[in-house]
Amino acid sequence: MAKVFNDPIHGHIELPPLLVKIIDTPQFQRLRKIKQLGGGYYVFPGASHNRFEHSVGVGHLAGELVKALRAKQLEEPSLNSESLINDRDVLCVQIAGLCHDLGHGPFSHVFDGMFNPQADPNGEKWEHEDASILMFDHLVDDNKLTPVMNEYGLITEGDNENDLVFIKEMIKGSVKNDPPLNEQLYKGRNNEKSFLYEIVANKQNGIDVDKFDYFARDCHHLGIQNNFDHRRFIVFARVCNVDGQLHICSRDKEMANLYDMFHTRNSLHRRAYQHRVKMAVEIMIKDALLKADQDPHFQIKWAKGKACRLSKAKNHMEAYTNLTDEVIEQILHYGACSSTPSSLEEAAQIIQRIMCRDLYQLVGEIKLKTKDQEKAEDVTKRLKTELAKVIPKVGKQDGKQDGKQVENDNFEVKVAKFDYGKNNEDPIRNYTYFYSKFNPTIGFKIKPEEVSNLLPECFSEKHIRVYWKRRNDKRLEDAKKCFEAVKKEVEEN
Repeated sequence: MAKVFNDPIHGHIELPPLLVKIIDTPQFQRLRKIKQLGGGYYVFPGASHNRFEHSVGVGHLAGELVKALRAKQLEEPSLNSESLINDRDVLCVQIAGLCHDLGHGPFSHVFDGMFNPQADPNGEKWEHEDASILMFDHLVDDNKLTPVMNEYGLITEGDNENDLVFIKEMIKGSVKNDPPLNEQLYKGRNNEKSFLYEIVANKQNGIDVDKFDYFARDCHHLGIQNNFDHRRFIVFARVCNVDGQLHICSRDKEMANLYDMFHTRNSLHRRAYQHRVKMAVEIMIKDALLKADQDPHFQIKWAKGKACRLSKAKNHMEAYTNLTDEVIEQILHYGACSSTPSSLEEAAQIIQRIMCRDLYQLVGEIKLKTKDQEKAEDVTKRLKTELAKVIPKVGKQDGKQDGKQVENDNFEVKVAKFDYGKNNEDPIRNYTYFYSKFNPTIGFKIKPEEVSNLLPECFSEKHIRVYWKRRNDKRLEDAKKCFEAVKKEVEEN
C-alpha cells in the first residue's frame, strides 16, 4: 500500500506502493549514510541531512510536476492529451526521481568530483549518474523487483517503450533537444514524449525537480533564505509546442521567479557549496581516501572472500553498497590499530586533524577578471609550477607513484566556479521556453528587450584558491610570497 512521509520541506507526502518497495531495500537505505552536502556538516551545524530524504523529496516532486502537466493537457484536446502522459509514464518519472542519486559515493560530490579523478586518472570519465544507473539495476535484480514492477503495469522487457530503459535514461538526464528531423532522441520513449526527460535531470536549461528539492532542503538546513517558489513553477508549467517539438514551458510572467531560482543557485554555491572552509575539509577527506586507497590491506568487502580497493568499488555494486560516509570511521579504526607506519595511518591522521579542527589553510584566492575566465586552467598550472619550484614535493620527485599522477603533498590548487549553470550564458534567455496567457499551447523564447536590465552582464565567475596542507611549517610564508607574486602578475595582465 501507499505510504505517507512527514517531510520537513514538503509536509505530508504520499508515495505509491512500488516506490515504497524500492525505498525498503539495502541499496536505497544506504543513502541515509551519505551527507547531502559532503563536508558541509563540518562548517554548517544544521547541514546534517542526507541523500535519503532528498531522494524521497525528488520522487515526490517529480510526481507532482508530471501530474500537473497531465491535468493541464487534458484541457487541451489539440495535444492528443489522453495518450501523451499515461499512468506508466507517471510511475516511471516518480521512480527516476526517487532513484536519481543512488550512485553517490562517500560525502557525495567529494567521491566523484575529487577522489575518483585522482584515484583513477586513466579510467573513463565517471559521474555519480553512471553509478546510479548501475545501482538501480543491482537494486532491481538483488531484490527481485522485476515481477513486482510488472504487477504495477510497467513493461520491463523488449525494445518498445521499455520502462526500465526509460527510467535509466531519465536518471542520466535529458539531451539537448534539437536533433535532425525524424532522429529518435531516446530509446525509452518516442520524441513526442521527450519533454518527460526534462522533469528529473534537465540538461537543457537546468530547471528540474532535483534542484527544486535541494534548493529548498539545503536552504532550510543551512539557515539561508530560499527566494525561489517551486510550487508556483509547478502551477504555471505546461507542455507546449516549440517548432514542432514538445517542451515544458512556463508562463511568460514567471521569468522573474526563474531568475530567482538561478540567483539562489549562485548564492548557495558562494555561501555554502564552495565555502572556503568546506572546500578545505573536503580536500582533506579526499586526501584521506586516497591514502587509504593506497593501502592493500584496507578494502571494501561485499561477500565471503570478495573485496576490493576504494577506487574499484564503483565497478562492483555489491561493494559500492557498503561504501558510505562511514568509511572515515573505518579509516580511523584501522589506522589506530596499525602497528607500522603506513598510508592508512596517514589517512587516519588526516581525519583526526579534521576532528580537531586543524584544517588545511587558505594561502590566498585569485578572482579572475571577466575577460580572463577562460584562462583559469593556465593560471592554475602557473600556480602549481611556481609553488613547486619554491616548495618541492615530499618523497618521489617524478610526480608519479604506481603509475598514477601524484599531486604535490604540500599544497593544492582548486578552482571555485560560480555561474547560473550554463557557463557564461543566460539559461533563461537562451534555453528556456515560455507561453502566453492568450496562446497557452505554443512555446517561445523571451526576446532580449523583454529581459530585465538589472541582470548581471557576466554569468560566470571563477576563483582560484591555494590551500596549504602542512601543519606548523615555516615554508607557508614562502608559499604566500609565491602566490602573491603570481596573483599580482595575473591582475596586471
